[in-house]
Amino acid sequence: MTTQDAGTSGPGIGDGTRAVRAGLPEPVKHEPTLPGPVFAAHFHLPGEPTGPYTYGRDENPTWTHLERAIGELEAPGEEGVEALTFASGMAAISAVLFSQLRAGDTVVLPEDGYQVLPLVGEQLTAYGIEVRTAPTGDDAQLDVLKGAKLLWIETPSNPGLDVCDVRRLVTAAHAQGILVAVDNTLATPLGQRPLELGADFSVASGTKMLTGHGDILLGYVASGNAGLMTAVRRWRKIVGAIPGPMEAWLAHRSLATLRLRADRQSANALVVAEALRGRAEVTGLRYPGLPDDPSHKIAAQQMRRFGCVVSFSLPTRARADRFLDALRIVDDATSFGGVRSTAERRGRWGGDAVPEGFIRLSVGAEDPEDLVADVLRALDASAE
Repeated sequence: MTTQDAGTSGPGIGDGTRAVRAGLPEPVKHEPTLPGPVFAAHFHLPGEPTGPYTYGRDENPTWTHLERAIGELEAPGEEGVEALTFASGMAAISAVLFSQLRAGDTVVLPEDGYQVLPLVGEQLTAYGIEVRTAPTGDDAQLDVLKGAKLLWIETPSNPGLDVCDVRRLVTAAHAQGILVAVDNTLATPLGQRPLELGADFSVASGTKMLTGHGDILLGYVASGNAGLMTAVRRWRKIVGAIPGPMEAWLAHRSLATLRLRADRQSANALVVAEALRGRAEVTGLRYPGLPDDPSHKIAAQQMRRFGCVVSFSLPTRARADRFLDALRIVDDATSFGGVRSTAERRGRWGGDAVPEGFIRLSVGAEDPEDLVADVLRALDASAE
């Protein structure tokens, strides 16, 4: 079985074509277009241990196809961009942070990022690494950069949907010799390409919109710097946070519909956000695609699609709970990015600095008129 790229990595094709064909091997008569998952802990290996596949913790042909596909999506036409897949988004995040930082280093994290980041910060501190935080909005992380080793950006931020100027932060960080990693989970490579914006790493949870069906856990790291990726690969080998072959195959299969899903879900999210604007009980409405959103100007400069997540607050925790209970098409569930719409009162987890009535709504691929009707009906039904 050949593992050569089928030739869709160039910049001259569209997002849909690239998503459908990314990472596929060259056609071989009587073989499937996308080879099935390879279940193997070890491979035939007579003589010296050379070649691409030796042991299942290090490499797998199914990962190879998926990682090439992700690399093509993250940096079309760029040579030397490498992607590594992991068992989850947090495994990918941890791989970058713990492979690049040492005792005595300083890292800058977003103050309003994913709610597990504070736990990561506690562990980094325990290892003798200084952790600084600042909000995503207004590029506030610039104010605490001095002397850092690594800047971690999350844009749009989860769950508040603030956006920072990636180019501006990268320029300032690189001028001081600081590495930059961007969490691209919410945007996906079809919404934003951090490596093209100058970042050293693009990191994401493939659990979310990248794969889009809510049925696998996956993460990845992509970079054009071979030296940095050698350290990330070593960390993966040490920790063993590898994806299963079935998960990798399902992820690759799901990429084929990424353009279709991203377009539909982004369009639906805008329609739902616009419908929410007219409701008096809705406050703090955020969606980067809204022309009057505080982040819209910079988002429009660096994003090609604005994602599927809409956030807003209802007056009280009780009102938010009644609203979620009244929804019929939208499921009350965590995570985001799936083809089936979900929503949750984010404060139930703790760890996010949000009001008790804060709702994170992940807009799926249902008919937009049905989604709007369900959301507005639930708002009416939840009123006392």
